[in-house]
Amino acid sequence: MTKKALILVGFIVLKFLIQYTLISPEYDLQRDEYLHLDLGHHLAWGYLSVPPFTAWTSKIIYLLGNSVFWVKFFPSLYGALTILVVWKAIEELKGNLFALILGATCVLFSALLRLNTLYQPNSFDVLSWTTFYFVIIKYFNSGKPKWLFIGAIVFALGFLNKYNIAFLLIAMIPAILLTQQRKIFAQKKLYLAMFFGLFLIAPNLLWQYNNNFPIIQHLNELSETQLVNVDRIGFIKSQLLFFIGSLFVIISALYALLFYKPFRKYAAFFWTFFFTLIAFLYFKAKDYYAIGLYPVYISFGSVFLANILNRGWKKYLQPIAIAVPVLIFIPIFNIAFPNKSPEYIIEHSKKYKDLGLLRWEDGKDHSLPQDYADMLGWQELAKKVDSVYITMPNPDQTLILCDNYGQAGAINYYTKEGIKAVSFNADYINWFNLDQHYINLIRVKNYKEKDNEFSETGPYFESAVLADSITNQYAREYRTIIFAFTKAKIDVNERIKIEIEEVKNYR
Repeated sequence: MTKKALILVGFIVLKFLIQYTLISPEYDLQRDEYLHLDLGHHLAWGYLSVPPFTAWTSKIIYLLGNSVFWVKFFPSLYGALTILVVWKAIEELKGNLFALILGATCVLFSALLRLNTLYQPNSFDVLSWTTFYFVIIKYFNSGKPKWLFIGAIVFALGFLNKYNIAFLLIAMIPAILLTQQRKIFAQKKLYLAMFFGLFLIAPNLLWQYNNNFPIIQHLNELSETQLVNVDRIGFIKSQLLFFIGSLFVIISALYALLFYKPFRKYAAFFWTFFFTLIAFLYFKAKDYYAIGLYPVYISFGSVFLANILNRGWKKYLQPIAIAVPVLIFIPIFNIAFPNKSPEYIIEHSKKYKDLGLLRWEDGKDHSLPQDYADMLGWQELAKKVDSVYITMPNPDQTLILCDNYGQAGAINYYTKEGIKAVSFNADYINWFNLDQHYINLIRVKNYKEKDNEFSETGPYFESAVLADSITNQYAREYRTIIFAFTKAKIDVNERIKIEIEEVKNYR
């Protein structure tokens, strides 16, 4: 194995080692992760929440044993592959060993460490963006049409993972039109490649059509409940923080794309950078949607700086350049990851608040970062639902109905009784097993929505009991209540069918 290969393997191993040390064991999986894992039990070409790629990964995780190790392995893998692609992009740009080490260091010690802690589509999204840009570099260098088809495959996989990659094309097409590379649009094989990419994503588009385009409803919900709280100034500030240790490399890349002669053929990337950010700002996107934009610019910047710092006294600046991302990461390590207890965070809340980490999607500050609060109380919930379930008469005829997908997914993940909880929320509305006859109901209800549960649901059953609640005061699900209803006086299945239709019609 060559020296370069050994160093690359070292970075990848280090990536995995760091990822597995960033979450304190007192935290459970995060709310979204449970839904994403449950997708693997219901394979389809589309879902209300995400495209199908996440479900394919979840199926693999399930086949591997469904342990937390494997849940965390795949986002770590996608992060490691992002380092690999940046490494290959630097090689394609004729970067030397210093450029390779600088680029890998910048990507390793960045916001990707935070992003890759969670099993969400975002990690593969960043990998897709980075790989697509790498393919474009390969095409600009070689002019070989095969890279257009490889690009179509990469884009299709990215699209089937997260629709966010559409912003890449929204920005890159006009950027290319502004440069000499616009001649690509005269290539017939470009349109064949585009057709090929459309063919690859067609099953998902057909699923969207057959299901009345739930993506539109999902985007409307995001716009009304989350994106409405997006602060464009805050968005820009976040962009500076995501790769704060690598800003000098990214700025160097933008300069080089305009003035460094060997990069003249890549000028479209200069305009792509700004067009992408403008598009995200216009649509008031969440700040982390743009993370996939930056790794390729680390490739450009590393190669340019390697050329600048390659002679005379400037060579002595090389270790300093490599050290900067690491040194800046050290204080970030102590605040930007769930490696501190909730008690510690609350006790030192000012520094978290000053960095905006306590601001949730509702636009308000809370006692813990939202992701952290979403990683507490789930095992407690599942254990208590299991305890209630085994006391029910004819427990196999008991429906476990939750208020949200986090509750349902967590119960399904941690249950020791084989429970299959459902909800009218998210994709769970399509996963009710109405072939099973129900006579009992365990109702998991948010504390704020608990009122009138006895008066509204109780009359349909012979017995109604408030069985338990979540006691972890730091959890977002704190005080969530578990109701137990037994011996139905009505046909529960018919009632559920009616409510499912009502929810779907409302959508």
